[in-house]
Amino acid sequence: MTAAGVVAAVLLLAIAAYTCAGGTDYGAGFWDLTAGGAERGKRPRWLIDHAMAPVWEVNNVWLIFVLVIMWTGFPVFFQTVFSSMWLPLALAVIGIVLRGAGFALRKPTRRIAGRRVYGAVFAVSSLLTPFFLGAAAGGIASGRVGPGTEPTAHAWFNPTSVFFGLLAVVGTALLGAVFLAADAVRYEAPDLHAYFRRRALAALGAFAVLGAVTLVVAHEDAPHLWHGLTHGAGLILVIVAVLATLVTAWLLRTSGAWSRPAAVVLMASAVLAWGVAQRPYLIPGRLTVAEAAGAPSTLHWLIIVTVVAAILVFPAVAFLYRLDTRGALEPLTDADLRRGGGPEPEA
Repeated sequence: MTAAGVVAAVLLLAIAAYTCAGGTDYGAGFWDLTAGGAERGKRPRWLIDHAMAPVWEVNNVWLIFVLVIMWTGFPVFFQTVFSSMWLPLALAVIGIVLRGAGFALRKPTRRIAGRRVYGAVFAVSSLLTPFFLGAAAGGIASGRVGPGTEPTAHAWFNPTSVFFGLLAVVGTALLGAVFLAADAVRYEAPDLHAYFRRRALAALGAFAVLGAVTLVVAHEDAPHLWHGLTHGAGLILVIVAVLATLVTAWLLRTSGAWSRPAAVVLMASAVLAWGVAQRPYLIPGRLTVAEAAGAPSTLHWLIIVTVVAAILVFPAVAFLYRLDTRGALEPLTDADLRRGGGPEPEA
């Protein structure tokens, strides 16, 4: 494999990591949005706050890693994507900023009105950001952008982009519900476990249906992508995703143990299938990996930096995730959830 191929593989793995890690947080925001009024949604939202608090900021490490690799390793690709689809990407960035501000400011705010405003900002941004990121990915997958492409709505608002955006929203909702159901078990809240398990199963079914429909849409709207998903390594990864879907459903309907790894395998294999299906292109029919690659010396240094990050940074992030999933960062009991975590906010 060439240096450009290695860097492209690292880029795809980083995108999959951000989809799974950041996607879980976006999914939590989706369920925050749909939890209902202040009283009915009090317990789900309190669990969401405590489950996300220790790690929500570190998940953006993967996004920064993706941007660094795109910018330095594939400058032509970076320029093409960000110039032709600046609007959805700008909206996604605004959503990321507002989402973080809403989540950070909601908890310390004492007044109910203020909490509602910040909560709405957090929840709505958690819905819109994955949709616009998915829509941009759909524009890439369908080959609607290329070097010199003028910014147009058609580049990111087309059948493939719309279904990619919906898949991103539903996929993050699935991850969020699966992880929250497991957190509810850890926090000894059986009612919340049942609450989020039902939503995880519903999101899993919706994701499976949307995935099948997206494949049908790609047959006409993104033929190179469809061919890659139905042949070779792309097909193998699609089969892995299907099997992971069945395993996740079975685990959710039984004890729920190991449902989180199964859901992560599902989402990661779906992302990897998309990337592998585009080979040898970064943008099907418009820009190959070799054409988009930067200078050989830059690629070699980027590989070295990636190895250093893999040795120094990634184990620390993995250790943080492990501590969080084991409840070592913030102990919480069902009594805490029932109390709402302290004094009631002022009217």
